[in-house]
Amino acid sequence: MDWSQLRADFPILDQTVHGHPLVYFDNAASSQKPRQVVDTLVRYYQTDNANVHRGLHELSMRATDAFEATRKKVARFIGAAREEEIIYTRGTTEAINLVAGVWPAQFLQPGDVILLTGMEHHSNLVPWQLAAKRTGAVLKHIPVLEDGTLDLDAAEVLLTEEVKLFACVHISNSLGTVNPVKELVAKAKALGAVTLVDGAQAVGHVPVDVQDIGCDFYAFSGHKMCAPTGIGALYGRYELLEKMEPWQGGGEMITTVTLEKSDYKAPPAKFEAGTPNIADVIGLGAAIDYLENIGVEAIQAHGAELTAYAYQRMAELPGIRILGPEAPRGSLVAFHLACAHPHDLVEFANTYGLALRGGHHCTQPLMKRFKVPGTSRASFYLYNTKAEVDRMMNILHQAVNFFS
Repeated sequence: MDWSQLRADFPILDQTVHGHPLVYFDNAASSQKPRQVVDTLVRYYQTDNANVHRGLHELSMRATDAFEATRKKVARFIGAAREEEIIYTRGTTEAINLVAGVWPAQFLQPGDVILLTGMEHHSNLVPWQLAAKRTGAVLKHIPVLEDGTLDLDAAEVLLTEEVKLFACVHISNSLGTVNPVKELVAKAKALGAVTLVDGAQAVGHVPVDVQDIGCDFYAFSGHKMCAPTGIGALYGRYELLEKMEPWQGGGEMITTVTLEKSDYKAPPAKFEAGTPNIADVIGLGAAIDYLENIGVEAIQAHGAELTAYAYQRMAELPGIRILGPEAPRGSLVAFHLACAHPHDLVEFANTYGLALRGGHHCTQPLMKRFKVPGTSRASFYLYNTKAEVDRMMNILHQAVNFFS
């Protein structure tokens, strides 16, 4: 595939920043959207805009059909057993908060263990801290080794019958580490633990099959996979969703309501109170169509090639420290230059049209683990090219000369 031809689908990339062609390497934060997705949003608002599930008129029925068709697409895209296992959320953060806000209150007791890892994004850490505080559960963490991988020997010790919930990131947004989630989930489930995987950096970048992984919950965001912001999904094993109480109350998630009590619909409606984000759900469906037309396996291979090339070329820079394993890794390289703070380096790069991200990347404990104030991060997606990596390297060489 000629990946450079795909750039025509992303008009935002055809611009200059401070007089230089834009190089967008901030995809781990949010990807760009192809015109096919943008056109879908415009078409919905111009022809089908109406509330879903609640009307018998033509516009409402068309909106409902498109809204629920996306649920089927999501289920197929991540390998869910049935579409009712897909709950729409604003993104990964809300999906994890849904589980952490409901499941522990029903099933955790004081002294039970919630096991996480030392590389979790704050969105898969803070909600569990809050849950532990509410329930009296104990938080424990699998350590991260110097090479950026999990200490699997320590995991064997920490995975005991006291662990009632195990949550783990699939691909680290700060290290690029691809965790052995299938093996870890299997070990946790063998001990009776409920399992959740944070797939924010995985879905749309690598093939994901939640049934193969075996997890009970899987969370992801649309905006990192060519879909609009403000939409994502939680996969939940249906038997668990049936047992869980609702997260929010309101319209649509009920069957009957009296002044004294309410009865709730079956999943997923039980967890989707109120008017949903209809347009962006439909946009998510268009993004899945776009990615499937290219092929996720091909996207994964392209990302791996770009990342390996960038990793190799960055070795040219004096005083550089790259965090995370060389391979396998997600489509990102996070690094620290001895001569410059990450924020200063990212601001310098911006003056040449290069969009990087600098900071702790919502993984403050991980930055403390590696004794750095933060890192600069270049992250790639399907519309990026090796020529852009070469431009980045020219700019980084200039930065070294400037700050040294």
